Amino acid sequence: MSISETGPKEEPTLVDQAVNERVDRLVEAHDTVKNYAIAACTVGLVPIPFVDLAVLSGLQLKMCHSIAKVYDVPFAKSLIKSLITSLLSGSTAIMAAYPVGSLMKSIPIIGQATGALSVSMIGGAATYAVGKVFVEHFESGGTFLDFDAEKAKDHFKQLYEEGKEFASAQKSVK
Repeated sequence: MSISETGPKEEPTLVDQAVNERVDRLVEAHDTVKNYAIAACTVGLVPIPFVDLAVLSGLQLKMCHSIAKVYDVPFAKSLIKSLITSLLSGSTAIMAAYPVGSLMKSIPIIGQATGALSVSMIGGAATYAVGKVFVEHFESGGTFLDFDAEKAKDHFKQLYEEGKEFASAQKSVK
């Protein structure tokens, strides 16, 4: 008997199938977060002050919608907007830096470059963290209706730091 003849191939069990489905779903969700975080990094390049913030908000909303579809979680636009705002409001540095970075774009050359870099970094990191928080919440069986932004704020801050590293890595790739 050769090594390649190991006998009949066994069909995956229901448990194996369930585990594979969960892993596939988790990979898809994390890929979704990464793709939207990369897109958020590019939003910083929008040269018009405050338009970038509107685009970033829409991007984060769309990301949450995409993640919700992966987990078959019902999506309500107005609820999600308030959850994201509540989550972001836990970090005054982020909430203050967004508009300041965007406003800096109105200052020719130096302000435009600084604003683009800061909005790219902050937007990418915040989008990454928002996405990761919701993926973890959905993985634990949660929905938007039982999401507690107050309880998630500390974890969001940790994920934001991770998101800054992710966003920095994207700058070096470009």
